[in-house]
Amino acid sequence: MTGDAPSMAFQPRQTSSWEVVVARITLLLNGQERWLENERDNIALWTPVGLGLGIIAWFSLPDALAWVAWILACLGLAMLGLLLPIGTRSGRIILAAGLLAAAGCSLVWAKSALVAQPVLERPVFTQFTGVVSRLEPLPARGLVRVRLRPVDRPDLPPVLRVNMAEKDVPAGLVKGSAISLRSRLMPPAPPALPGAYDFSQRAWFDGIGATGRAVQPIRLIATPVGSNEPTFRQRLSGHIQQQLPGGAGAIAATLATGDRGAISDEDAEAMRRSGLAHLLSISGLHVSALVGAVIFVVFRLLALSPKLALRWPLLLIAAGAGASAGVGYTLLTGAEVPTIRSCIAAILVLGGLALGRDAITLRLVATGAIFVMLFWPETLVGPSFQLSFAAVIAIIALHEHRGFRKLVERREQEGRFARFNRALLALFLTGVAVEITLSPIALYHFHKTGLFGAFANIVAIPLTTFVIMPFEALALACDIVGLGAPVWWVVGHALNMLLGLAHFVSTRPGAVAMLPTFPGWAFGLVVAGGLWVSLWRSRARYYGLCPVAIGLVIMAFSPSPDLLVTGDGRHLAVRTPNGGLAILRSRAGDYVRDTLSESAGFEGDLATIEESSNAQCSADLCAIDMNVGNRTWRILATRTNYFVPIAQFNAECSQADIVISDRRLPRSCIPRWMKFDRPFLQRHGGVAIHLTQQHIDTAMDPDDEHPWVRHRRSINKKPNYSAGSIQPAYPESAPAMRRTPVADKRY
Repeated sequence: MTGDAPSMAFQPRQTSSWEVVVARITLLLNGQERWLENERDNIALWTPVGLGLGIIAWFSLPDALAWVAWILACLGLAMLGLLLPIGTRSGRIILAAGLLAAAGCSLVWAKSALVAQPVLERPVFTQFTGVVSRLEPLPARGLVRVRLRPVDRPDLPPVLRVNMAEKDVPAGLVKGSAISLRSRLMPPAPPALPGAYDFSQRAWFDGIGATGRAVQPIRLIATPVGSNEPTFRQRLSGHIQQQLPGGAGAIAATLATGDRGAISDEDAEAMRRSGLAHLLSISGLHVSALVGAVIFVVFRLLALSPKLALRWPLLLIAAGAGASAGVGYTLLTGAEVPTIRSCIAAILVLGGLALGRDAITLRLVATGAIFVMLFWPETLVGPSFQLSFAAVIAIIALHEHRGFRKLVERREQEGRFARFNRALLALFLTGVAVEITLSPIALYHFHKTGLFGAFANIVAIPLTTFVIMPFEALALACDIVGLGAPVWWVVGHALNMLLGLAHFVSTRPGAVAMLPTFPGWAFGLVVAGGLWVSLWRSRARYYGLCPVAIGLVIMAFSPSPDLLVTGDGRHLAVRTPNGGLAILRSRAGDYVRDTLSESAGFEGDLATIEESSNAQCSADLCAIDMNVGNRTWRILATRTNYFVPIAQFNAECSQADIVISDRRLPRSCIPRWMKFDRPFLQRHGGVAIHLTQQHIDTAMDPDDEHPWVRHRRSINKKPNYSAGSIQPAYPESAPAMRRTPVADKRY
């Protein structure tokens, strides 16, 4: 065939943009599957994270509609996981994550409904008869704290927490006793300021409906048969404090029984500031030391018999004895969350060792976290759970890191001095890792953290583990035959050394870093990034450093508020021109002062507003001029319960930008910007005010429908001016007042 036939060159088919997108997504999913395959041993570690995410969502979202929406969204996510190709790890992870997050929200929601108890509607001063269900001596504060079940007052909540002065406690008062007393009862206290401790939330899950303080006379009506003697825990604590008086005895009693009531505020604060407060919380250090000591002693004693050594599994028997000792110690010390977690971990470790497996892993921590969240989901948002689990995760993750293992592993032909230095380095690096991990948590909950804890723990942890606790156990054993005095002498000196170290470190310049209240989502970024770094093992783990860095920057640069107003409206703190902090009422107690200082991120002595050069005060009112944001703000605050002439007061209101009062202000009081009086504060709680940004943070969300918040709001809807309560401050029909006008005094 001849001729010039056209060439039939191959023409490639044009690829559509949609096909390109699909190809890229497929490539991305394949790469993700390969990464998940490499991380397959660590995927299960995220199980408690998914469960905890649902719990946090319940606390963060405002009402039942949002909770239901969250659960449905999570179930929808789980269904999405089913739609992905069968057998892919991504699909299984999405399915599990959705189910766990929905289960966590449902779990804590159900727990809040199961523990629901009536709550006192408003403060009352009343007399009643109650049965003691719990007795907690607080000798450092001169108090005894009791939980009571009223038996003759059905109008009162079923569980009350009442403080009694030690001198007023009737002789023979024990658990189960019936007493008659008078007390001023209050509903559980809400957070005083944004970011402050919310006792009402904890009280709800503890079933406490009111708190108060008893006044004389307190009469013992009946004592249960066979209960005239104190409990074993109380007797043991009292015996230890008899052997070691003062701060040393209080710490020794805490280590043995978990009873922290005898620790003075000064010693407790020194331990916190020095980074040694974890020694006072019965947790992994104490439980592991006890379990290890019991295993060592039992194994050595049984090995003395050749017959037993040859015929019986001595290590398993010793491990069983250690587990039993751990359970008994947990029950003796009050079964707090860190102790329960540590006990469960110890039992799992012993079980793993019995099976010949490496049990000290992050899977062990995950199992303990799941157990705690299943039974006490509300503890997840508290500092105890977060601090204890974060510390253990940091320790295990560090020791599993290849670089750390290579650094601290023993070398052949290495001398004792070199091995000692290597062990000391490992302890120091572990302390640094724990301090870095716990600092954001401490700053979020307490607004301060110790900076020298790593150095203090180099001495404190070996001293507690190898000297204080073993010798204290030996001293108690020797007391059985009356020979414990020399051993108590050793324990006392070791504890005094520990307290001396705490006080020395806590008083060093720069020992404590403080930050004002910062956004909760910034803390969430740090936690999420920290979990990502700790739970994965490939290089992708370091991507978690990005959210950690962002969260830390936001925390560090969060502005301090210019004004703080407590939820009752009685206490006000303002920034002074020299950067200090001044309060409205000079007679404010230590708790109020500490709360205001911590929320402002301020460490130092608080001045009073009336002493400030930019303030003018009378007996009833204070006016403060603050130069912030290129303008002058005038703040007007009431100081007493006395009335002032309404015409004069209205004039003062009109000249002020912000008016603050613990009473209901008249509608005729119209400031230039905001009015924070009783109705506003009852609805929103305490406030933190940033004048430069003209931004207000409140302690409560008006739309919050959590049960402990919903109850407060239902009470505050209808003001009740009963006998003894404060009447509205400036009724428009009351021209005559009992105080002279502010203008007649100083301005």
